[in-house]
Amino acid sequence: MTKMTSTARVALIGLALAAAGLAGAASAAPAVGTAIESAAAITVQSRDGYNRRVRIHNQTGWTMLRFYASDARSSSWEEDILGSDTLASGRSWTVNIDDGSGACVYDFRAEFTNGEVLTRSGINVCEVADYYYTR
Repeated sequence: MTKMTSTARVALIGLALAAAGLAGAASAAPAVGTAIESAAAITVQSRDGYNRRVRIHNQTGWTMLRFYASDARSSSWEEDILGSDTLASGRSWTVNIDDGSGACVYDFRAEFTNGEVLTRSGINVCEVADYYYTR
């Protein structure tokens, strides 16, 4: 299975929002995230049985503006998973990193309100359930 294109993800998000009855409800971010995550898990989940859901913890003191997770074999970053949402310091968020490719090792990139960009390489999302960003 190949990586989902940006256009396909936008369509999937629209379908997930409609299925959850949240179309046009931007203020319902937790429910939207759950709906998108559920739809993505059904649509592009790898068939190997590994759980690729990771809880991202922001313990930096700054708000996370953008978060990217790309297959470590890729030379470019996928789109921002947070989209128009942010992740405040002291908060966490669970994301399904599964892109359907069967990959377990991903690189993470997080951008924060203070201009800091933290890149982490080689995270095995098939083995890690929690990932912490700290100063």
